[in-house]
Amino acid sequence: MASTTSGDIMPTGGRIFTTVPDLFFIPEFVFGGLVWILVASTHVNPPNPLGWVMFVSVFCFVFTTLWFFIFLCGGNQNSVWPTLDVVYHFVAVVFFLSASVGLASVTIGNGRLALAPDSLKIYRLDIAAVVMSYVATLLYFIHAIFSAIRWKRS
Repeated sequence: MASTTSGDIMPTGGRIFTTVPDLFFIPEFVFGGLVWILVASTHVNPPNPLGWVMFVSVFCFVFTTLWFFIFLCGGNQNSVWPTLDVVYHFVAVVFFLSASVGLASVTIGNGRLALAPDSLKIYRLDIAAVVMSYVATLLYFIHAIFSAIRWKRS
């Protein structure tokens, strides 16, 4: 009689680099960090939506780092971790999607003013930030879906 334990469901150590939902940790670091860097390297104007974008990118970067090290060190062997994994990644998807839409809206508005060479450079950085933000949203969404599948199996 085979029993399913939480150790069979949530990977630890180096196995997080070979399991499908956890394989997305590294791309989430990269693209989330790029959003943070690209938005921080431009003029944060207007501050309201771009402040939200900065909060989301820093929040998700820090929590994904924390999540990664918890998984790497094996602190995820309690039965509640599959649920927490799904909840965190769906929250990250909602946060990043809202930040991406706000960032795209600001970028479109700034595109009308991008006539000077310095403004054009900032506009191109904003476009890159929008693309990276949507890629990060997609990565968190895929991770959330595969985490939900793992959660249903647990």
